[in-house]
Amino acid sequence: MADDTEDCSYTRQPLQRSGIHDRQPTHVQTKAKQCPDDEDIQPNLTLSSLPSIYLRLSKAKLTGLVAMSALCGYGMAPGELDIMVCFLMSLGTFMSSCSANAFNQIFEVPYDSQMARTKRRVLVTGLLSRVHAISFASIIGISGILILASYVNLLAAIISATTWGLYVTTYTPLKRVCIGNTWIGAVVGALPPMIGWAGRTGSLDAGAFIMAGFLFTWQFPHFNALSWNLRSDYSKAGYRMMATRNPDLCQSVALRHCLFIIVLSFLAPYFNLTTWPFALFSLPLNFTFAYLAWCFYKQADGKTATYLFKFSLLHLPLLMIMLLISKKNLPVAKVFENI
Repeated sequence: MADDTEDCSYTRQPLQRSGIHDRQPTHVQTKAKQCPDDEDIQPNLTLSSLPSIYLRLSKAKLTGLVAMSALCGYGMAPGELDIMVCFLMSLGTFMSSCSANAFNQIFEVPYDSQMARTKRRVLVTGLLSRVHAISFASIIGISGILILASYVNLLAAIISATTWGLYVTTYTPLKRVCIGNTWIGAVVGALPPMIGWAGRTGSLDAGAFIMAGFLFTWQFPHFNALSWNLRSDYSKAGYRMMATRNPDLCQSVALRHCLFIIVLSFLAPYFNLTTWPFALFSLPLNFTFAYLAWCFYKQADGKTATYLFKFSLLHLPLLMIMLLISKKNLPVAKVFENI
């Protein structure tokens, strides 16, 4: 999932009309912007402050969303509910995501320092040294994968490790190369429900891919709307995003994937993931999402982008709740099925 989800509140930034699409990445003065060595850490770093600093380094909001989507995958999967396995699956996924987000910040310090939204991150401001951050990210990442492999199952661990690898080694560097990074980021964000599904069943089937599909498609309207109001920041740091390189594609992709969500909502009962009423009850929610994407498509500006982004934050949890209560063979779902 695109790391920019971390900051859900953003301010509109004016976009200079001259040459943003052709602007070359700003040259980075890496000497002045590198992470400090251990002896350069600010003296106010204490043991009691480390947990909050680690949470900031791990992008706690984004990591929490990853863990929640893995829980939804576990909840939607067939089979017996094992509370301990569910907890360990969530913990392992959370720790692996913490590691991936920390490494993302480690690699992007020179560029984060140029963006208003990220210039207060802990490595940019020198709250932690690079060595400290790498040590934390390595330990928590390895521990998370080991928990999944030892106490959940090997498939869940493999999917989690794949998610980590795609995010750290592919998505992160690709952000400065081409707009294809958004699709890689969407794949990364789509995999956590599959971790949960594999954690419960030890396998993957059509339901797992539908759950992943919901997360994959949701990210495009969410991130494209977010990035639209951050175009100036992204351009300044040299990031290649649809919003800066191909605005028309940014708008059409957001609308297209909102429509894909409606299709997926009908595929869910077809493949026995949910009951059929889910497809109908989700229509008002999905149509509202699609309408806001249509407004963004017809006239992209700060207002339409903000409406679409904010509604995306409401859309996903509501859709996940509707999926869970409409799960096939769930007692609650049988009530709706008989209406």
